[in-house]
Amino acid sequence: MSDYNWCHNPSCHTIETQSRVRGTGDNKVLRTVKIKVGRYGNHQPNIWNYFCNNNCLFSFLNKFGQEIANTYSVKQPSETPIKVKKIKSQDYRMRYNGNDYEKIPYTSTRTTIESINNE
Repeated sequence: MSDYNWCHNPSCHTIETQSRVRGTGDNKVLRTVKIKVGRYGNHQPNIWNYFCNNNCLFSFLNKFGQEIANTYSVKQPSETPIKVKKIKSQDYRMRYNGNDYEKIPYTSTRTTIESINNE
């Protein structure tokens, strides 16, 4: 596998920036950007291995997003089993009564969601 990819935006070569200019004299061209694979860390697959910047990524998605969504369509919802826990605890608010602060008790409820891993 190569250490470089070309930007996947089909119109990357039309964007006028100094980094895309190639050639000498009157034989100059705008060229698609060459991207070093893993330039932001090689620890995981990354979208930035295929696009040189946000502009090219979103231009690509505007052009091919519907086609990609249709290719990898979702026919039914996905579900993850969870456990919802509600924890009640006694807490206090501080209130200023004109010359001093007083503690006003109240009961707070914290809701947490935990995934149930069946692996």
